[in-house]
Amino acid sequence: MGEQPIYTTRAHVFQIDPTTKKNWVPASKQAVTVSYFYDSTRNSYRIISVDGSKVIINSTITPNMTFTKTSQKFGQWADSRANTVFGLGFASEQQLAKFSEKFQEVKEAAKLARDKSQDKGETLSNHSQEESGRDTPSSNRASSINGTDDEKFLHVEPEEAVLQTENEHLKSAIEQSNTSAKKWETELQTLRENNARLVDALQESSANVESWKKQLGACKEESDTLREKIAELEAQCNEANQEKQRNVQLSVRVQELEAELHDKEQELENLRKQAEIIPQLMAECESITTKLQTAESRNKELEGRVDGLQLDIEDSQQKQVNMKGDLKKFMDMLDGKIDELHEFRQGLSKLGVDN
Repeated sequence: MGEQPIYTTRAHVFQIDPTTKKNWVPASKQAVTVSYFYDSTRNSYRIISVDGSKVIINSTITPNMTFTKTSQKFGQWADSRANTVFGLGFASEQQLAKFSEKFQEVKEAAKLARDKSQDKGETLSNHSQEESGRDTPSSNRASSINGTDDEKFLHVEPEEAVLQTENEHLKSAIEQSNTSAKKWETELQTLRENNARLVDALQESSANVESWKKQLGACKEESDTLREKIAELEAQCNEANQEKQRNVQLSVRVQELEAELHDKEQELENLRKQAEIIPQLMAECESITTKLQTAESRNKELEGRVDGLQLDIEDSQQKQVNMKGDLKKFMDMLDGKIDELHEFRQGLSKLGVDN
């Protein structure tokens, strides 16, 4: 299967200054791709980053490594094999947090892989020790059975058993070495294939970079030409817009003047109509003044009559007052006469009774 990417992000890559061990030296001019790779054949993990045709990060992750966040968007880790410290500057805190989490996951996976390989080694060593332990008692049992009659056989039998054990160990070691050799050959072949692919990819990318540079130069020239044309067109558009604004203002002013002219013409027509009516109005005014004069004279006569009537009314009122007084006196006298007549009637009635 070879190496496969398991996580990819983008960041600015830095390396510690090898002389001062304090300052950071940028390894890329801009943000580049940083990826985690998993090698299933060797059961290992690596962080790889390529800037153009240059490999700027090739760090194999071990359980002893630690990724440290030194700021909100910057993190670093030390690689003892590469004898350097790598630093990554991210565009956001989320990207840094995700990269740190992935680093911890890969670190734990590398630790588990190391523990499994150690367990396998211990199992193989214990197995070989058990086999040697089994061979040694059998030789002791053979020597004890033969007794002391044949000392030469006693000396030869353990040596043969030891040789057989060593031969078995050598055979197992040779088999393991053959297996390891085949494994390393497979890994070497895989690495060669990967290197060949990387070389092809680098050559292709370098060729693409050259073509891209040419295309970029042509695009820049075209963009410069287009920018100049755009600037000219924008200037022309600005002039045209200014002319349009002026025309709009002039059209608005013309409409206002036309409206004012129409109003003035309407006023003039009204004045002409009024001028035609003026003689009639003058005649009407003269007749009205004559009528007013007549009415004023009549008012004066009526005022004289009203004054006379008021005097007559005052005289009549005075006469009424006088007549009321006379009438009251007459009524009083009439009441006295009626009383006297009543007394006279009573006297006459008494006289008639007496007679």
